[in-house]
Amino acid sequence: MPFIYNWYSNFLFLPLQPNMEDATKHIYPIFDRLLQRDAKETLLNQRAKALWLTGLSGSGKSTIAQKLEALLHAEGFITQVLDGDNIRSGLNNNLAFSIEDRKENVRRIAEVSKLFVGCGIVTINCFISPTVEIRQFAKTIIGAEDFLEIFINAPLETCEKRDVKGLYKKARSGEIKNFTGIDSPYEAPTEPELIVNTQTQSIEESAQQIFDFLMPQIKKK
Repeated sequence: MPFIYNWYSNFLFLPLQPNMEDATKHIYPIFDRLLQRDAKETLLNQRAKALWLTGLSGSGKSTIAQKLEALLHAEGFITQVLDGDNIRSGLNNNLAFSIEDRKENVRRIAEVSKLFVGCGIVTINCFISPTVEIRQFAKTIIGAEDFLEIFINAPLETCEKRDVKGLYKKARSGEIKNFTGIDSPYEAPTEPELIVNTQTQSIEESAQQIFDFLMPQIKKK
């Protein structure tokens, strides 16, 4: 029932209107009465973290996430990959690519990521998230202690040569507007927890680099 789905998703994430503000006074969260994160981490025998893989389209974020998930799974860790295209095909299918919509895209996914982390799950987020402000926004929602910013670093020229999805060609022709790196800026992280250079190393090497970095932080002693 696509009509009902789209109507609901649009309604759910509309900004609060003046006549809706009073309604928020009648919301009573029960977070403190639910089973807490430490109990779930103990059950899963792991510590949760939210990895935030950021980089240009074609830098290798999604492919690295697939390899990393497989490595973690082989070691018995429970994971969830949240990928930009997957999320935009469902939860965020009513958003475009303006800076405002990109920020709302990140807000929603950061809230989802926070829920997974609260369940003790290692969450791998793959989003261009092009500005420092947007990534800081996600970090604030998820929590600085759980947020690991990982810069998947490949220069624009390399990403455009790969053009895995044919998006750069469409952006250059004007078919796609507000495309990061072409007519919309990308701000590289200034102090990421980890830099992965996919111009000089393979996908397997990149995934292993993140795996080695992550293991001490998620392994229960």
